[in-house]
Amino acid sequence: MNRTARLYALVEELRAAAPRPLTVAALAARFDISTRTVQRDLQTLMETGVPVRTTPGRGGGWSISPEMTLPPIHFTAEEASALTAALAAVGPATPYAGAARTAAQKIAASMTGPASTAARELAARIVTRPTRTDSEIRTAVEQALTHNVALRLSYTDASGRETDRVVEPSGLLTAEGRWYLIAWCRTRRAGRGFRLDRITAATPTDEQAQPHNLTDLLLGSTATDAVRPTTLASLAPQNDTESRSRRLNA
Repeated sequence: MNRTARLYALVEELRAAAPRPLTVAALAARFDISTRTVQRDLQTLMETGVPVRTTPGRGGGWSISPEMTLPPIHFTAEEASALTAALAAVGPATPYAGAARTAAQKIAASMTGPASTAARELAARIVTRPTRTDSEIRTAVEQALTHNVALRLSYTDASGRETDRVVEPSGLLTAEGRWYLIAWCRTRRAGRGFRLDRITAATPTDEQAQPHNLTDLLLGSTATDAVRPTTLASLAPQNDTESRSRRLNA
């Protein structure tokens, strides 16, 4: 068993035993590996965000909440390749790029057989050109979107002019490989799009942002024809998907 498959199997072993903890020695015997290897694997799981925890003392050991893991997911080779290509497109400037890396590790740990082979073979044949980005700016944008707060930013437009603004984030737009923050600009009192790689500074405020409709903010812009990605349709709220799709395609 390779390490990727073992990490996934280790999670499922803990999940099957939950809430009862398992000792390192028991896990080592189960997978016929050393206790040192088990400790290293458990540390890796913790670093990638898997909710494993340790309880010291007699009767203690390692455990995981069964509600916090998914049952085995069986990808086809084509699905595994699609996920690999999608994850490869996530660059340093892409929103939630850090979380994408840990998600990729979890996906890799869930794949075995032909799916794992296809993903690894394709991953070895994809290269990317390095780009300069500021992870603090990306993190600030993520926090403003997640917590729905106003964002103070400095922005350099296409002509090289820099302005300072306070904006109320509404959503994200991706077009031709670039990402834009769509927001209500308090300075211009209108919807505006801010290319992420042109934001030179960003700081979330403690002011709650007012709700703004993403479609309305795009009206009159070059992105009026923006539509919801079809690959995300299954992630949208079921009672909201059809109405939003109609509005975005109107």
